[in-house]
Amino acid sequence: MPQAVALHSSLCSISSEKPSPLRSTLHVAPKPTSLLQNHPLYTPTHAKLSLEFKEKILCLEVMGVDAGKALSQNPELRTATMESIHSIISFLMSKGLQEKDLPRIIGMCPKILTSDIKTDLNPVFDFLLQELKVPEHSFRRVVNKCPRLLTSSVKDQLRPAFIYLRRLGFKDLGALAYQDSVLLVSNVENTLIPKLKFLETIGLSRDEVRSMVLRCPALLTFSIENNFQPKYEYLAREMGRKLEELKGFPQYFAFSLENRIKPRHTEIVQNGVTLPLSLMLKSTDEEFRELIKQGGG
Repeated sequence: MPQAVALHSSLCSISSEKPSPLRSTLHVAPKPTSLLQNHPLYTPTHAKLSLEFKEKILCLEVMGVDAGKALSQNPELRTATMESIHSIISFLMSKGLQEKDLPRIIGMCPKILTSDIKTDLNPVFDFLLQELKVPEHSFRRVVNKCPRLLTSSVKDQLRPAFIYLRRLGFKDLGALAYQDSVLLVSNVENTLIPKLKFLETIGLSRDEVRSMVLRCPALLTFSIENNFQPKYEYLAREMGRKLEELKGFPQYFAFSLENRIKPRHTEIVQNGVTLPLSLMLKSTDEEFRELIKQGGG
């Protein structure tokens, strides 16, 4: 906790004519030939902005967060007090997050800075500890992997997704926490289920889809319109490949259609070479050229 105070003090050591209770608590230096006064926000154009608001913007910028973007994505920041922002930073650091983590985490999810510690943030860490079995010393790793966890409701989002994924067959809690945590912030009804249903519409059984997803969880992060549909159509119509190959190599959907799949398919067709789907896509450029020379091995 003292570390968090020191951090916030160093970020916000800017004074005003009327020192706030927060500034007194943090032992902020008395008014210097102010860094804030030399900041562009002090131009006449921004004369109507309050000193506290200007402090807030500069504090975010010094922390490494794009203040304009943060305020645009989270308008509630405009009325948040410096004291409440300080409390949240202190809380996050008490959970193991480090100073260097804050720019990315808050930059991605500025809503964190206006969250309620008791009703929003603390339940997330309780969920990680009690249900995902993440030890406290690993909180930082999980949050850095998926900052959106901190802005997700345990009751309405995290727990329903967790239960659904477990029923689907995700048994490895470690993998779910440290590798596939983005799935926990995906809506079950609007995101996860429609993707599984689409894969069934192309001729895969429910069990086959389930098996593919467990082998390649990233499938649940891909867009139907921008990934599944165009890539499947190219696979079936242009490449003439069968579903059996897709079942055996669901990672197909992880490769770029324009930069990997089409160029390599074109090249093997031009050279009269036949390659398994996995070998065609997984091989390095050098390995691929060698396979073409060898006529597919």
